[in-house]
Amino acid sequence: MSKKQIHFGAHFPGVNNTTVWSDPQAGSQTDFVSFVHFAQNAERGLMDFVFLAEGLRLREHRGLIHDLDVVGRPDTFTVLNAIAAVTTHLGLAGTINTTFNEPYELAKQFASLDHLSGGRAAWNMVTTSDAFTGENFRRGGFLDRAKRYERAAEVVAVTRSLWDFRGEPVEHHGPQFDVSGRFPLPPGPQGHPVLIQAGDSAEGRDFAAATADAIFTLHGTLEAGQAFYADVKGRLRRHGRSEHDLKVLPGVTFVLGDTDAEAQAAADHIRRQQVSPPTAIAFLEQIWGLDLTGYDPDGPLPDVDPDVDNVSITRGRVRHAKDPRAVAQEWRDFAAAGGGLSIREVVIEKTGRQSFIGSPRTVADQMDLFVQSNACDGFILVPHLTPGGLDRFVTDVVPELQDRGSYRTAYPGPTLRDHLGLRHPHAPLTAQESA
Repeated sequence: MSKKQIHFGAHFPGVNNTTVWSDPQAGSQTDFVSFVHFAQNAERGLMDFVFLAEGLRLREHRGLIHDLDVVGRPDTFTVLNAIAAVTTHLGLAGTINTTFNEPYELAKQFASLDHLSGGRAAWNMVTTSDAFTGENFRRGGFLDRAKRYERAAEVVAVTRSLWDFRGEPVEHHGPQFDVSGRFPLPPGPQGHPVLIQAGDSAEGRDFAAATADAIFTLHGTLEAGQAFYADVKGRLRRHGRSEHDLKVLPGVTFVLGDTDAEAQAAADHIRRQQVSPPTAIAFLEQIWGLDLTGYDPDGPLPDVDPDVDNVSITRGRVRHAKDPRAVAQEWRDFAAAGGGLSIREVVIEKTGRQSFIGSPRTVADQMDLFVQSNACDGFILVPHLTPGGLDRFVTDVVPELQDRGSYRTAYPGPTLRDHLGLRHPHAPLTAQESA
């Protein structure tokens, strides 16, 4: 019996605290040479796609530009079109917001990328409810969670109607948009670009089940991944789709060493670089809603309760979805269970992504276990170095996975849908899929 195949996306870091910019091997996040190195290594590793996140406004923390955000990154479409010219198979996934963009423009930009790349475009559909971000746009304002997904659903519906244009005028008259006219491009090489959704909420899961080809998610354990996988796959049938129509791809980090012990030591060092003392306090302030600069990062958590009404500590980032008081208590319990962990130690443990740590063989075993156990269909790799963070993974981990029969030895076709094993958008379900 053939093994389930692992899929990989490769996330080019831009604005985050995952990238260790102080490392001597760290390079520019704006120089095209960095994008070329990163993308060509991902293609050498036969990965499905390169993935760019998005930032619509530099965040502010206590009224100042957040230190981790000053780096920025060039425009997504400009970068992806340029990468298309220096790769031949690698998918090109861009995060573009549905709250502050118009469907006609989005349809034309992604269709152009899809045609020029030979069918390799993907759109990571995200929403923004944050009024601070909206100040950069004419419309501005704030959308609550329900409204932003209503708008996103209509944006996607209009965009897909334009992509499916067959010569007749497109007519759409809905609560958000009125569109009437002929689209200037024919359907793309893969029908239309692959659609990716990032979201763990109930609304996000439903949106992905109805519209997406892949979902970018987070989960920290095998069991949590299996629960998410079963839940989101179980939502597909009510939308007339099969479990093969949606790929579950959590974002993960990894640290490699010649031995497991060497890798663990390196991982501990990297996490302390990622969560510096000031960064630890900044993370804590986002939960507590208070100025905590007087606290020692190597001391205990605050004994005061969070200010649940203060939303202005960090602007440009939606505040923690849970009740801050519940999160504070959870962190206190975690610190106590760990023998009195410090602020920085708690933040290091509580803000990390799922991470695979060990020798190449160990990491391959761990990843294969997750996929074969239906905790996911693959991973979006988030390396801690730009642009060489994928180098050793491609050289050492990919062959290990190929030896296990869990990873391709060649691209299966020219388009991103081919890589991901997705059917054409208008192909009917097979009898087996419908059963």
